[in-house]
Amino acid sequence: MLKLVHAPRSRSSGTLWLLEETGAPYEVQYVTIRRSDGSGTLDPGNPHPHGKVPLLIDGDEIVHEQSAIALYLADKFPQSRLGPVVGAPRRGAFLTMLAYYSGVIEPAFTSKFMNVSVPRGTAGWVGADEAMEFVNKRLAGSPYIAGDSFTAADVMYAGAFGMFMNTPLLGQAKTPQLEAYVTRCVARPAHNRAMAKDSPPPAT
Repeated sequence: MLKLVHAPRSRSSGTLWLLEETGAPYEVQYVTIRRSDGSGTLDPGNPHPHGKVPLLIDGDEIVHEQSAIALYLADKFPQSRLGPVVGAPRRGAFLTMLAYYSGVIEPAFTSKFMNVSVPRGTAGWVGADEAMEFVNKRLAGSPYIAGDSFTAADVMYAGAFGMFMNTPLLGQAKTPQLEAYVTRCVARPAHNRAMAKDSPPPAT
């Protein structure tokens, strides 16, 4: 059975949502992580090399990093239609947007949050405003980030933008179009089921 190494209210919340989208059975190993406010500790039971989440265990396979897990699950469960299969139309757009999230969106917003300038010409990413201009242009042409259909990439984007929506981080990128996109994605039943499992059940 699949196992997700997970910490509540973290990057792995999106992977929990993704697992619910697959419809496959899985179990959750709740761990502690270091938080940005200084709280939390590394969990010795977490096999991630840096003590982070998410991490997926599938038999002898260990997969970590959000984009890798998203692609792994989309390919493992093609019947869930979480991404175009190899050779199908829009596969390139799907892979591009998975990589763009981890390679551009996350470092762009981390830089903005930490008030650090993006080193133009040397960094592999751009500023958050420029990245979000690209995202909004994509959403102007299609209802989902990689095309006309919901994919694993939307779990990552909509999950993150939903957390940012009521913060200054999005700035002018918080458009009605972006809000409608997030609302459309998080209205899926799998999202609600995942959020119900985000924290461990109360001890009995």
